[in-house]
Amino acid sequence: MSDPNDQSEERVMLPPRPLSAQKGRGAVSNLQGRYEVNSREAVDDGWAREEDAPLPFKTQVTDEFAKSILTRNSSPDIPFNVSLNPYRGCEHGCVYCFARPTHSYLGLSPGLDFESRLFAKVNAPDLLRQELAKAGYRPEPIAIGVNTDAYQPCERELRITRRVLEVLHDCAHPVALITKSSLIERDLDLLAPMAAKGQAIAAITLTTLDPAISRTLEPRAAAPARRLRTIRTLAEAGIPVRVSVAPVIPFVTEPELERVLEAAREAGAVSAHYVVLRLPWEVNPLFQQWLEAHFPERAQRVMNRVRDMRGGKDYDSDFSTRMHGEGVWADLIRQRFDKTVKRLGMHLTSGRFAELDVSQFKRPQVVPPASRKQCGNATGQFDLFS
Repeated sequence: MSDPNDQSEERVMLPPRPLSAQKGRGAVSNLQGRYEVNSREAVDDGWAREEDAPLPFKTQVTDEFAKSILTRNSSPDIPFNVSLNPYRGCEHGCVYCFARPTHSYLGLSPGLDFESRLFAKVNAPDLLRQELAKAGYRPEPIAIGVNTDAYQPCERELRITRRVLEVLHDCAHPVALITKSSLIERDLDLLAPMAAKGQAIAAITLTTLDPAISRTLEPRAAAPARRLRTIRTLAEAGIPVRVSVAPVIPFVTEPELERVLEAAREAGAVSAHYVVLRLPWEVNPLFQQWLEAHFPERAQRVMNRVRDMRGGKDYDSDFSTRMHGEGVWADLIRQRFDKTVKRLGMHLTSGRFAELDVSQFKRPQVVPPASRKQCGNATGQFDLFS
């Protein structure tokens, strides 16, 4: 029997909260990385109150003093051999990002941590200049922004990408950029002269024309209309622009395939490529959580079609099929894409940036000394966390 004089707070049983994303974030959860030893799982026991809702994740950017800056790639299905990424993690928050699992190496979550706990390679320009100055260095196009976007919001203040481009501009070194951000327009003064000498191209990723889908799929990237304007601005400045229709998500972005290509062509894109949805490692559960939160009525249909293109699995990493899939549905997407590109007079992106000119490369004459973080302290001992 309850005590009528008891003034203690009464707790009301509430129904379990459905999956829902935080405003401005792509991932629905902060699931653990695959290398974590201890497993933790949140369970809603029905006793939660509204005031117990998790606080929004704030973006934190940590300086990182990298030991090397150029990454070399030998994958046969990627059109570059060398890439440079000024940042780890990406505030754009694209839920489908194939780079999310890399945060597991840092002991962080590929979920919300990936888009809120960022690392800026502040010594990237100096490391690049040192690399280009080596006697054995042989120039070939460097792709920037492949793993995470080099023009994500923090670049506006940090300007690491800008300083990297200044090094490449001064050395007449070819570069290829890929981004979802209009911030690339800031660097037209560097990119336009390089493009005039056949040393710069840009790719703009255009996943959808629907701003409502884009706001949940890639919440802090530029809106689709703004990306189209960026394509036009770059093209008018003489920079060859490719459009990357990636990823193609069945029943979500796939119905727009032709319209996306038509809009990109109208804006000035000269070539195009596409990638079907890839779900490696932790991207798989994160994407399925996103589906349940935003498209619960079609989540099963989407995943069934994904499996149709992956031999019955959620993902297959085979080089011959991972970008475009296999089977009837993958073939239909390929035919639709190829026919639309041909009809619009665009080029299918292929090759390893062979159109960029490496013959004008000039080795840097002034090379900055290695920083203390790179070489160790005055006693010759390396910093513990360098």
